[in-house]
Amino acid sequence: MKHALITGAARGIGRQITVELLKQNFRVTGTARVTGFPKEMSSIRSFRGIHTDLADPLLLGVTLKPIFEKDLPGVLVNNAGIFRKADFSVSDEEWLASWDETFLVNLRASSLLCKWFINSHIQQSTGGIIINIASRAAYRGDNQEYAAYAASKGGMVAFTKSIARDFGKNGIIAYSIAPGFVETDMAKDSIEELGIDYLTRESSFNSLTQPEEVARLVSFLASGKVKHMTGSTFHINGGSYMI
Repeated sequence: MKHALITGAARGIGRQITVELLKQNFRVTGTARVTGFPKEMSSIRSFRGIHTDLADPLLLGVTLKPIFEKDLPGVLVNNAGIFRKADFSVSDEEWLASWDETFLVNLRASSLLCKWFINSHIQQSTGGIIINIASRAAYRGDNQEYAAYAASKGGMVAFTKSIARDFGKNGIIAYSIAPGFVETDMAKDSIEELGIDYLTRESSFNSLTQPEEVARLVSFLASGKVKHMTGSTFHINGGSYMI
């Protein structure tokens, strides 16, 4: 049975990715910071939930690093992320705090997990698949108050390409997925503040992308059927950004 590690597995896109991979007979290890894991996961024997904090590298070394050493997953999905507001008018201290926290969770933690994943697979002479959940904002930017989020996701895309360039011959495949607005808890505030009509004004549809669509794309990439697309970014944003 294939083993996948998914960060941010308890809700939103991560929850749907977890459910989808469990349906595809994966054994899944999922992480969450404080949220409890839904019964649809916790009641399944092939799921294991771990509470950890991606903003704490020392804690990650205790909670997640042993997995790469003792129960190496064949698929790593870096899904967890934060969306912190920092307007250009805030104080320097607030600005830097927001940027530091955003990069710590969205990019530094993901890079550390990728490092452990790659090194373990090379040591064991096995191949693995990395799927990094980036964002449409990596390509078209975001509103100025969310510039840190856009920059962190742009860094994730570039990091994914770097992995793909250098580790393919070691059997490591890496993709990134760039969703637009997805109807999840993370987007709840924007949906309530701006409304669906505003958020879909540049879309080909009158509805937001559903997390199930992203999950099905992850499932396909996790199958290993398109290895020569390593380094690619898959855009799923309702036609609001096309490349």
